[in-house]
Amino acid sequence: MTKTRFLILGGGMVAGYAAKELAEHGLKSGELAIVSSDGALPYERPPLSKGFLAGKDTEDAILINQPDFYSSHGVEVKLNTTIEAVDVEKQSLRSSSGEEFEFEKLVLATGCIPRKLDCPGADLPGVFYLRVLDDSKTIRDHAAQAKKSVVVGGGFIGMEVASVLAQKNIETTMIVREDRIWKRFFTPRMSSFFEKYYTDRGVRILKQTGIKKLEGSDSLKNAVLDNGEKVAASLLVAGLGVTPVTDLFKPAGFKLDNGVVVNQSLATNHQNIYAAGDIANYPDAIFEKRRRVEHWDNAVSQGQYCARALSGDHQPYVHVPYFFSDVFDLSYELWGDPEAGSDTVIRGDAETSSFSVWWLKNDRLVATFAMNRPDDEREAAPKWIESKQLLSPIRLREQTRSVQDAVQD
Repeated sequence: MTKTRFLILGGGMVAGYAAKELAEHGLKSGELAIVSSDGALPYERPPLSKGFLAGKDTEDAILINQPDFYSSHGVEVKLNTTIEAVDVEKQSLRSSSGEEFEFEKLVLATGCIPRKLDCPGADLPGVFYLRVLDDSKTIRDHAAQAKKSVVVGGGFIGMEVASVLAQKNIETTMIVREDRIWKRFFTPRMSSFFEKYYTDRGVRILKQTGIKKLEGSDSLKNAVLDNGEKVAASLLVAGLGVTPVTDLFKPAGFKLDNGVVVNQSLATNHQNIYAAGDIANYPDAIFEKRRRVEHWDNAVSQGQYCARALSGDHQPYVHVPYFFSDVFDLSYELWGDPEAGSDTVIRGDAETSSFSVWWLKNDRLVATFAMNRPDDEREAAPKWIESKQLLSPIRLREQTRSVQDAVQD
C-alpha cells in the first residue's frame, strides 16, 4: 500500500503542471504521487495534433517535466495503472491489480475519451481517434504510407489534423456534419475564410453529411457518406468530440453533471478531494455560469491552481477561457466565450490572414479571436473580458483608431 499526502489521479497536463507548481513551492520528497493509466509521463497535449503529429516534435520535447524531475523531487509516478474504485471514507484508491493508494488530499484529473463512430466498418484498421500520445504515434506512422485520407469533424481537432495530413501531401477530405466549419465558435465570415484557406491548399470539404458506413476487407478502403457519395481513403481520423471519464466516481457519491461538479475552489462535494481539467464542471465567475473546458490552457491553469489549493490557498478560481491553434502557416488565439455574444465587430480584413473578431453583449466584451494582430489587441482582450469592460462598437470598428480608443469612459 502506498500512502502520500497528495495524490493525483490522472497523468495528463493537470498532473504535470500541478507537480511543477508544488515543486516550486517547497514540495517535500514522498509527498506527491501520480497514478496514470497512460504509459508516458505527463506531456503537452496540443502537439499531438500539431507538431508531434507532423513529425517536428519528439517525445522528449513535449514532456511537461523531464524524467529526472520526478525522481529528484521524490514524486512517485505509477504508469499503466487503472483505478477501479475510490473509497472516500478510507481516503484510498484501488487499482485493477489490487494495489491501494492512500491519500490525505486527492485531485481527480481523469480527462476525457473520444466519441466513436457508430456505423458498419468503424472497427476497420485505418480508423483512428486522437487523444493520447500513442494515438498520435499510430496516426503519424500510418500517414507515412497513406495517399488518401478522411477527417471527420469540423472542430479544432479536425481542422488541425486535416492541416497536418494535407501538408504531408496526402489527399484529404473533411466531412463536416454542420453547414460550415466550427460553427460552434466561428462566425459565418470566419468559417468562410478558413474553408477557402483549406480548399486553396487542396483539402476537400464536404458539409452537411456524415459517415454512413466504412468499407474494406482487412483495412479501410472507402468511406460511404449519408448523401451516398463514396470517398476512397486508407486513413480516417474522427474528431467527434469527447466524453469526460467519470463513471468511476458515481459509486463513490461524487456529484456529477456534465463532469464532476466542483465549487469556486475546484473542491468536490467530498472533503479534501478536488477535480480539475477536462472533467471539472466549475462556476465561471466571469460569465456567471457553470463551465467545463476541454482545452490545454484550462488544464494548465487548473493544475497550477490545485497545487496551490492543496497547500492551503483557497482563493476563488477565476480564469478567462483561452484557446490557440496552428493550421497550415496560420496561428490564432481565442479568449472568452463567443456563445455569450450577441454582436460582433471585425478589425482588420476578414478576407486576409490578419483580422480579429470581437464578440459583445450589451457593449460588454465577452470574447476575442485574433490572428496576426497587433500586440495591443492581444494584450487587451483577456484583460477586458475579465474586467467586463464596456466598449464602443462604433469606435472599435474604426480601423484607423487604436483598439484602446474603443473603451467606454
